Amino acid sequence: MPKRLKSTLGPVSALCAGLALAACSTASAPTIGSINPFGGNSLSEVDRAFLQAAGSWDTNRDNVVTCNEWKSYQEDLFNGADANHDDSLDANEWPNLVKVDRLFETANLAYYDQNKDGKVSRAEFVEKPNPAFTLIDKSGACKLDGSQIASARSKTEYDVSGSKPASGDPREASGQAGKVANGGMR
Repeated sequence: MPKRLKSTLGPVSALCAGLALAACSTASAPTIGSINPFGGNSLSEVDRAFLQAAGSWDTNRDNVVTCNEWKSYQEDLFNGADANHDDSLDANEWPNLVKVDRLFETANLAYYDQNKDGKVSRAEFVEKPNPAFTLIDKSGACKLDGSQIASARSKTEYDVSGSKPASGDPREASGQAGKVANGGMR
C-alpha cells in the first residue's frame, strides 16, 4: 500500500466511525434557531457580547473568572478611560473603553447610564451586574470556569432569535423587490 494512502486512512477511518456513532444516537440534533441554553428563544446582543468576552477577565490566568476579577477589570478600565478624573465617563471618554475592549461598543454608555444623565459614574459602571454571571453561574458561586465559558461561547454562535433564516429567494422578499419577483410590477 502506498505511504500516502496509509497516512490518510487513519483520520478518514476515525471520521467515518464518529459519523456512524452519531447516526446511531437517539437524541435529535438541535436546529439553528432553537438553541438557547439560557431560556426563551432570544439572546440580546449585550448578553451575547458579554458571553463572548467572558474569558478575557481571567486576570490571574487560573481558568476561572470570579466576580472580584470582573470588578477589578472594570475598575482598571474605568480609571484608564476617565481622562479628566471627574469620576465619571461621558460620551467623549467612552471611546477610550472601546479601544481597550470592544465589548463596550455593544454594552455602551446608554447601557450603563442608569440615571440617564448622559454620563456613567464609577458606581454605575463597576456595580452593574454582569450578564455573563447571571446567565452562566447557576450555583451563585460568582465563579465561571473555563468549560462554562467555552460552552456559553459556542452556544452564542447560533442564531437564537427563532426567526426563519432568509432564503435569498427574491420571491420571498418584501416590498417592491418581492412584487417584481412575483410578477406583480411590470
